[in-house]
Amino acid sequence: MLQNIMKAALLSAAVVVTGVAGVSQAFAEVVYNRGNDTDPTTLDHHKTSTVAEGNLMRDLYEGLVVQNNVAEVVPGVAESWEISDDGLTYTFKLREDAKWSNGDQVKASDFVFAYQRIQNPETAAPYANMLYPIKNAEAINKGEMEPSELGAKAVDDTTLEITLNQPTPYFLELLTHQTGHPLHQASVEEHGDQFTRPGNMVTNGAYMLESFTPNDKITMRKNPHFHDADNVQIDVVNFIPFEDRATCLRRFEAGEVLSCSDLDNQQMDYMKENLGEQVRVAPYLGTYYLPVKVKKEKLADPRVRQALSMAIDREFLATEIWRDSMLPTYSFVPKGIGNYGENAELPYANDDILDREDAAKALLEEAGVEEGSLTVELRYNTSENHKNTMTAIGDMLKNIGVNSTIVEMEGTGYFDYMKQDGDFDITRAGWIGDYSDPQNFLFLFESENLGFNYPRWENAEYDALMKKAGETIDIDERAAVLKEAETLLLEELPIIPIMYYSSGSLVSEKLQGWEDNVMNVHGTRWMSIAQ
Repeated sequence: MLQNIMKAALLSAAVVVTGVAGVSQAFAEVVYNRGNDTDPTTLDHHKTSTVAEGNLMRDLYEGLVVQNNVAEVVPGVAESWEISDDGLTYTFKLREDAKWSNGDQVKASDFVFAYQRIQNPETAAPYANMLYPIKNAEAINKGEMEPSELGAKAVDDTTLEITLNQPTPYFLELLTHQTGHPLHQASVEEHGDQFTRPGNMVTNGAYMLESFTPNDKITMRKNPHFHDADNVQIDVVNFIPFEDRATCLRRFEAGEVLSCSDLDNQQMDYMKENLGEQVRVAPYLGTYYLPVKVKKEKLADPRVRQALSMAIDREFLATEIWRDSMLPTYSFVPKGIGNYGENAELPYANDDILDREDAAKALLEEAGVEEGSLTVELRYNTSENHKNTMTAIGDMLKNIGVNSTIVEMEGTGYFDYMKQDGDFDITRAGWIGDYSDPQNFLFLFESENLGFNYPRWENAEYDALMKKAGETIDIDERAAVLKEAETLLLEELPIIPIMYYSSGSLVSEKLQGWEDNVMNVHGTRWMSIAQ
């Protein structure tokens, strides 16, 4: 239970005495108690999908390339790479000192095994389409080809060749995601679906899994075989789940954790006054939105969905509920994203809220919805911020004669519920960009993306536009096609964009190396603790 989490004393350096050739040697073990959004649903990185899980994978594994503490793409297992003139072939030279936590060498075949596994339909990886740029990946994932036909080849132990379907300008950045991580083939084959259990799990990142106690903590210990282990300053990291952000705040003030991955925005004024620069708010590549189950008769008409959207006062939510830690939006793709131009936008973005409410009532009447006859369920995952957001939205819908009920779900099962076509009306969701390109947002609503197309919206024109964008090499032409797709998305509105994210964190002044960045990535390997 959370109340049993180790107290502040654990944060101080623990003195450990070891015997070396009969000589006693004392050294300080540096421990970092780190708040995380929630417990993972899995530690199989091929089946992960949440930011909280990504935080864990970043410490456990290392891909060919990684993001450093300011989110720049830098060498990981690959010490260098070459790209062919046509942009289709990437040849990676792996460092010879890359090791697994059991001491085995990390080989090119470990990446081939992992990439074939994630595309194997039997794996049912929700993020398999992240690697669709690799030749034949999509066909393999759809059961049309064999995994062995994937465009990834181990030329030798330290040379990996990846062939793409078409030039992909963001491919290196894409490989920083956990879907680009390798797997230790022998341990996966030996333990099957139990390969992620403590004692079974073999990883190649700066840390290795020591224990996992649900609702308490995940303990990782420094991997002595990691190629850059000499520069890893933190010996043990405990990831502690805090779905209640206020609880993390209390533990932070007590010195029991050195960072919180999110903020309780109800206490933003208090935190800024009392914690000063330890409160970090930074621009973030993400969108907070409401999926709408379009196959439900009462929500099937786009006019109804537009009316609901019109009634939502995004400025109030961003300012009053989220205390300016969010930005109101009428687009889905975040502004300022790479490889894009000016966003598509809902046409009433600049209209007064009272005018929008009148227009919403007229749309509902046009769609045959009588005032007071429509009731929608607003569902959210456990969090005071989400609860307050949905409650406020429910009050806003009353202004156009729409009733609502509020339903809360625990975080661990919430996203699986949506992925599995749960029986909801309107839910809360968020998407954080895995790479800075509009495709990484718009691909969510392709008809066949059942893992993340929560509203189960199907539109052949949209699918065709996304396919065309994928085949367009010229960046500007591609951007224009993607904007057409976003425009169509906002006309049909199977999702209602509400706010752009900012990353909000509490970071102790003792924690060195945590740098704010647009991707909100903070690998423990880049940090140290001032004693």
